This record gives sequence, structure tokens and C-alpha cells, in this order.
Amino acid sequence: MLKEFKQFAMRGNVLDMAVGIIIGAAFGAIVASFVGDVMMPAIGMLVGGVDFSNHFLVLKAGATPGPYATLAAVKAAGGVAIGYGVLINAMVNFLIVAFALFLVIKAMNAAVKKEAAAPAPSKEVMLLTEIRDLLARR
Repeated sequence: MLKEFKQFAMRGNVLDMAVGIIIGAAFGAIVASFVGDVMMPAIGMLVGGVDFSNHFLVLKAGATPGPYATLAAVKAAGGVAIGYGVLINAMVNFLIVAFALFLVIKAMNAAVKKEAAAPAPSKEVMLLTEIRDLLARR
């Protein structure tokens, strides 16, 4: 069983997947920063200075009664709130990641098609190449 596990773990696909997961995590951090620090403030400004991360609906006030300025304040007071602004940020984050992956896969598919589109040399060309190589060796 240990031998089978070693064969599975050392398979090329598993190693490729591990590299992809690590790169994906790093890319996710970049996208999260881009969404939270660049895109959402710009979108918020366009729609009237709205900060989506602090949009919430209080379901139950905490020990300290509201109103609460931020979602963190609700949670710190022990209240219960639905943070729909955080959901909006997560959806924008997902759309950016999905679009970036779409572009990468599209580029890879185009490269594969280009590579596959190259026709194999004809029999005559192969024969002439062999004759050339034989003459070059003399």
C-alpha cells in the first residue's frame, strides 16, 4: 500500500496540481488585494462614496446597542448581522479570478491549436531530408 501511495504521490499530475494550488493561492491573494484595495473603492466612489465591505443588516443587536458604524463593531458587540457587502466583494473577486482563468485557458487552447495545426512533413520532404543528411555525413 505504501508503494502504491508513493506512485500516486510522485505522478506528474499530482505534482502539477500541487504547483497549481500554490500558485493559485498566491494569485488569490493578489486578486483579493486588487478587489479590496483598488476596484471596490473606485466602484464605491462611482456610486456615491459607498464602501461595500461595511454594508450589513443587523439581525440582533449586541450587548452595546446600535447603531453600529461597521460590521466589525456589530461583531465586537456580540451582535448578529448579515454582511452582504462582504458577499459583493467576494463575488467581484470571483468574477476577476474566473475571467483571468478564462484568458489563460483561452491562450493555452490557442497555443495547442497552433501546435496541432502544423502539418506533418510529406513523404517526399522526409526522403529529401534523409538524402541531405546522408550526403552531409560523407
